[in-house]
Amino acid sequence: MVRLGTGIGWRPEIADDIAGLPGIDWVEVVAENVCPGHVPDALERLRERGTTVVPHGVSLGLGGAEPPDPERLKALGERVEALGAPLVTEHIAFVRAGGPLTASPVIEAGHLLPVPRTRDALDVLCENVRIAQDALPVPLALENIAALISWPGEEMTEGQFLAELVERTGVRLLIDVANLHTNHVNRGEDPARALDELPTEAIAYVHVAGGVERDGVWHDSHAHPVTQPVLDVLAELCARTVPPGVLLERDEDFPAAEELAGELDAIRAVTAAGTATPCTPEASPDAPPVMDGPGEAALDAARQRLALAQTSLLSALVAGTPGPEGFDRRRLRVQSTALTAKRVSVIAHVAPELPEILGDGFRPAFLAYADRRPMTGGYRRDALSFAEYLLADDLPRDPAARRRLTQWWKERSGPAPLPVNPAVRFARALRHALSGR
Repeated sequence: MVRLGTGIGWRPEIADDIAGLPGIDWVEVVAENVCPGHVPDALERLRERGTTVVPHGVSLGLGGAEPPDPERLKALGERVEALGAPLVTEHIAFVRAGGPLTASPVIEAGHLLPVPRTRDALDVLCENVRIAQDALPVPLALENIAALISWPGEEMTEGQFLAELVERTGVRLLIDVANLHTNHVNRGEDPARALDELPTEAIAYVHVAGGVERDGVWHDSHAHPVTQPVLDVLAELCARTVPPGVLLERDEDFPAAEELAGELDAIRAVTAAGTATPCTPEASPDAPPVMDGPGEAALDAARQRLALAQTSLLSALVAGTPGPEGFDRRRLRVQSTALTAKRVSVIAHVAPELPEILGDGFRPAFLAYADRRPMTGGYRRDALSFAEYLLADDLPRDPAARRRLTQWWKERSGPAPLPVNPAVRFARALRHALSGR
């Protein structure tokens, strides 16, 4: 088990602050934001100082019905090697649905969604984890996620689900105490019970993050200070075991370096006050236990059932189809709104020229575009599709802004001018006809 110490999520916006913070033993970086061969200079300088860097993936979707994409696994392994990381982490979540198992187009959530705690979902997850473990060059740890919704008909608690996952695969755990608090508020789940049921010897490290409560719903924002209830959950964990590492996450609305340092000090104080002794892993990370799962036919059937359930839910959240039976309709609306807000925020980040070109019209225009138009090819493709949607309707109305948007699109879509594209010409003519212009 790698002893990591106290760390912080590395983000380019606060790279200089992180470099100057005292007592930072390690950092975690979003794997998809790092390109092998082009590691940011600030991150390389931290590595040269001896700071450990751990890549944290967000797009594998190991909780989905399909086996993990070999190309995504290869890319994640390349980032592990580029960063010299001792382990790699991902999430117990699904991020896309549809495809061959449902004979429907693949749609993407753009965010992490919870898997049902059922035997089917656990069987599929275990097999997906084994595939990932075989493909990755270092040990894998998986994170529990925050959720706004609960699946009907669940068969296990979160602690039981995670414990059996570890027992069957030998995978390590990344325990996010902020997510345990989120699920306490949103789903009525007791963090202490979850911690009691966890195999604490499998914990690789711990996440701590801030959030905010609105209308009785806790949003795991990573854009607010860490609250006392989250620190209380961390204290509960530290009463049971000494975690090998604890990391502060912050993704938006970054505070001054002094505030980050204060939050790190508060985290250190809680871990130092813990009464537990470190645990030694029962199994070698190089030789995870092998436990028989369902046969091939049974696993295929479980994949199909899970695919249908996840596609039905995701379609309701991002494409406006009716919600599946058994879900809380209000929570589905909250989750749908949260996914759209996330989509707008990320598009503004990956394509900052679009808000600049469109000004105050960016958000309402994107919301109109996103309504019943699921994301199908990642955020960068989504930004291009949004631009195509606007230009096909002769938007924005300001000629100068439209020229800038057209140029932006051309520079990212290839050399052919937009009017050459027959599909765009047809869409424009059709919309003009329907609108009477």
